[in-house]
Order: sequence, then C-alpha cells, then structure tokens
Amino acid sequence: MANDEVLNRAGEVNELFRTIELTAETVTRPAGPRTPTVHSFLRHVRAKGLDCVPEPVSLDGETDTLRFIEGESGGDAWQHQHDEHGLRSAAHLLRRIHDASSDWVPPDFAVYAAPGVEDEDVFVHGDPGPWNFVWRDGQAVALIDWDFLHRAPRLSDVAYALQWFAPFRDDQAALDWHHFPEIPDRRARIEAFLDAYGTPADFDVADAVVQRIRYTSEHVRFLAAQGHEPQKTWVAEGSVETEERADIAWIEENRSLFGPCVVEG
Repeated sequence: MANDEVLNRAGEVNELFRTIELTAETVTRPAGPRTPTVHSFLRHVRAKGLDCVPEPVSLDGETDTLRFIEGESGGDAWQHQHDEHGLRSAAHLLRRIHDASSDWVPPDFAVYAAPGVEDEDVFVHGDPGPWNFVWRDGQAVALIDWDFLHRAPRLSDVAYALQWFAPFRDDQAALDWHHFPEIPDRRARIEAFLDAYGTPADFDVADAVVQRIRYTSEHVRFLAAQGHEPQKTWVAEGSVETEERADIAWIEENRSLFGPCVVEG
C-alpha cells in the first residue's frame, strides 16, 4: 500500500467518527452504543483534576455533545510533535491519563470498540497518534476521540504512539507525510518519549511496535465483522494484510534505527 494511502487512513477513520458540528464552545457529533461508556470515563478523568480530555456536555438520543478544546489537531497536529518538547509533552500527557484511568469502575452497561484485557489495570485510548492530540504553542494539551477506549496494557498505547511519533516508517514517509523538516533520529525520539512517559526501556521496542501493528490489524477485522466502515471495505479489499506485512517487513529490515534504547527507570 502506498504511503499516502497508509497515512490517510487515520484521517479516513476520524472523518467517519467526526461527522461533527463545531460552535465556539461545543462539538456535536453522532452518538453510538459506546458513547455512554466514553462519557462515564471522561467524567471520571476530569473529576480527578485533569482537563486534558473532552468534557461531556450532553447525550441526547443520537447526538453527542462535548466541550470544544481550543488548539490544533488532525492534519494540523503533525508539526507540533517534531521537536523534543512536543514529543515529551504528548508522552507525559498520555501517562497522566493512564494513571487517572486506573481506578475507573466502568458502568454495568459498558460497551467497547475493542476486546479488553481484564487483568490490566488501565484503560487505553487505542489511537493516540499526533492527530488525536490537541496542541497549543507546540505542546500537547489534550487527547480527544476516545471511540476506541478499552482496558489494555499501557504498552499498547505507548507502542502505538511510538509507531507514529518516532516514526516507525521509512524516510520518505517521514518527510512527505509526517512533514518532518529532516530525517528524524528515531532512536533519540523513542528514548525521549519513554523517558517522558516514565518507563524504562527494558523491552524490545521494535518487537512491541510489531506486536501492536498486528493487534491493530486484528482490531480492524473485529470492527469489520461488526459491519463498521471503512474497516469492512479495508478487509474486503485485502489492504489490511498488505499494509501489515509491508510495515512489519520495513521494521525488521531497519531494526538498527530503533534501539537498543536506554532509559533509566
């Protein structure tokens, strides 16, 4: 699959989820079966003093209304994570949210977009790429679009973020589609992200990202089986397997770019 197709997938998914109407203060979008669960989670995090997730305003039938968080996200987000300050701010914010999620008790009616891992102690975002952070003055100030909320190891979110923040993509993609001004030092960026998150690099980072890529493909198939688009189309056309093989092959051929990393615990 060409790099433009791969990197535009995140935008494709977000556009489907974000059939939204913006006002000066709110974001209104279609609600779904998972929306009450997400609202419960967001209220829990905010009640712990974190304003870095959206504030639920109302849930009226098929309409979900959230408080608008000022800043840049989506396609405008890429530039802010290029320097180490932006990178570290995203990792630190992700850690704060994970920590705040550890004592959330899901409601009895909880519905998730991904299978959970019951013995894990945190709930993860599931899609923490640069586009889903809100940025102000080069700093990540919020994490939005919680449609893929589910219980999982912290490393699931960390590895997914590293795939896009490092990035675990070829040089041309880093320049053309991630908009880096020059080829990034992936190893240094991985070390900075893990240091800011506060976890030692006592694991094979490339293996973790490969495992997360495989899980992402499984998740796409999970959603496709439930009839969700565009995932159903991706599976039908065979692009999920093609992308997975290409991404993993490139990582395996370029392991020297990613480690070993050394981050003190």
